[in-house]
Order: sequence, then C-alpha cells, then structure tokens
Amino acid sequence: MLPLSVLDLSFVAAGSTPADALRNTLDLASHVDGLGYTRFWVAEHHNLPSVASGAPEIMIGQIAAVTERIRVGSGGVMLPNHAPLMVAERFKLLEALYPGRIDLGLGRAPGTDPVTSYALRRLQEERGRDDFWERLQELMLLETRSFPDGHPFRKIEVMPSGVPLPPIWLLGSSDYSAHLSARLGLGFAFAHHFANHDAEDSMMSYRRGFQPSQWRETPHAILATAVICAETDEEAERLASSADYNFVLRMRGEFGPIPRPDDALAYPYSDSERALVRRNRERLFVGSPDTVRELLRPLIEATEPDELMITAAVHDHAARKRSYELLVGLFD
Repeated sequence: MLPLSVLDLSFVAAGSTPADALRNTLDLASHVDGLGYTRFWVAEHHNLPSVASGAPEIMIGQIAAVTERIRVGSGGVMLPNHAPLMVAERFKLLEALYPGRIDLGLGRAPGTDPVTSYALRRLQEERGRDDFWERLQELMLLETRSFPDGHPFRKIEVMPSGVPLPPIWLLGSSDYSAHLSARLGLGFAFAHHFANHDAEDSMMSYRRGFQPSQWRETPHAILATAVICAETDEEAERLASSADYNFVLRMRGEFGPIPRPDDALAYPYSDSERALVRRNRERLFVGSPDTVRELLRPLIEATEPDELMITAAVHDHAARKRSYELLVGLFD
C-alpha cells in the first residue's frame, strides 16, 4: 500500500477568519491521525491573506499535542528566513517533547514577496545572493559539531542537548533540491502541486543519485500533489471550482481567501482564463475515488514515490475532511 500523508496550508476560506483556518488545521490533523495517515506537514508563507500560518514550528507543536501517532513536520521551514541555530534549537525542542514524531522539511524560497522577504531578513547579515547551501551546511554542522578547529561555532551546543535533530527533508519544485538531497543523503519531497518542472525527472534523479549518509541509509521520495475527492465526479468538480477560480485570481496577483463554490461557478471565465484552468488541472486531480485513482495512476507509475502527500484547497472544511477519508486505501 502506498503511504498517504497531508500537506496543509491552513487555507483561509471566504466567510471565515484566519483563526478559524488554524483551528481547522488542528481538527484535520486529528482526523487523519485516526485514518492512519503517515505524516502531517504545515507550510511557511508570509503576507498571504489565503494562508493563515507563517510559523510552522508553533503549529507543529500544537498539532503533535492533539494527535497520537502521526509524524508532524514542516513542509517546510523556509531556511533563507531563519538563522540555522534557531531552526536547530526549535526542532530539537520539538523532538524532545514528541520523540520520533517530528520532521524537518526545508525550503529554499522565502515563501513570500520580495518586500516581505526583505522585512523578514533585513536585520540579518545581507549577502545579496542565494545562501541556502551555506545555511544548510551550518545547520548540519551544528548538529554534528563538526566545525573546523578554531571556528567560533565549534563551541556551540544546541539545546536541548542529547536530543537528535529530526530527519531532514529538502523540498523542491525543480531538480536543484533533488540533486542536493541525493548527494547529502537526505529525504526529498517534490512539490508537484505547483511545480513546472517534470516530476519524473526530479524523483528519478534523486533516486539514482542517492548516496547513503549518517542522515539516511536509503532514499525516500515523497510526491506532494493536489487532490480533491468526493463521492461523485460531479460533487468533486463543484468543490474544485473554488480551486480553479482561486488559481485564476492568483495569476492576477489576487491572493484572497478560498472562494465559495457558488461564487466560483458564477464567475464568467474568459477563454484565456479557461486555458489557465486547464493547464493547472494537470497538477490538480479531481473526481470520485475511482476517477482519482485512474487519474493519478500514470503519475505514480512514472515517479515511483515512496509516499504520496496530498494537499486539498477546499472551501468547506467538512468536505475537505471527507476528501481525505475517501483516499484511504485507494492506492494499494
């Protein structure tokens, strides 16, 4: 059976508040924990009215407290926004509180617009370049205490001591993180739900290039994709109309809450907007359980994931929970 996991962005739905979205995330986590899902990851985004959570490490602690066995992690922490020492401290603390249940997923992008990114980083040392690799090295050296002799960071002991850093996963929507995670012997998660890069190329590149390390002995590739499932194809299409309309709005630079299906269905799409929706449907799988299984089958066969991670931008919280229920056992 292909393990299933969840990527939840704490989507804000039209007519509700960001606080409602955060409570819905906790409720969804408890729900899928009972359904047998493997992981529940939350993301880091900033200055987006459609996404309520900008602090995944806080949400991880709250989610772990209301669940019993599911692994909880970040999908991901955007490393350019944070000092590696702070990331190490926070995730070792989480691991100490919930041993064996925490994942540290790391992203290379800032998760926001340039102005907000500047506000997040403006009091850090400004390097004017992509420093993800440098930050990742520093994080790993802090864990292994392998800084060279004479380096000032060699004296740092990340607290709480005696607690390992949770498993590290690199997130990617291109081949960069696929190659890097393979070379370093880390886990890899490919963001098919928004990537333009070919998923098969990234997933197979990671698997072919994987080098065993102190972090992981064997490769583990997660395929993250968007799925909206309902009892019938018709109901699934109705629910997905919100995601279609929201995608068109995002392409116009409007990042508002997830629209109601009635509003989405009433929207007069232009021909160019309908073309946008059709292209996005290559990354969004919609239908009844049987339909979703057949739609996803070619992608699963091509990418050979060790795990399928589902994200669902659905306006109605009960319908989103039902979507995850219907996927259980679908990919035996």
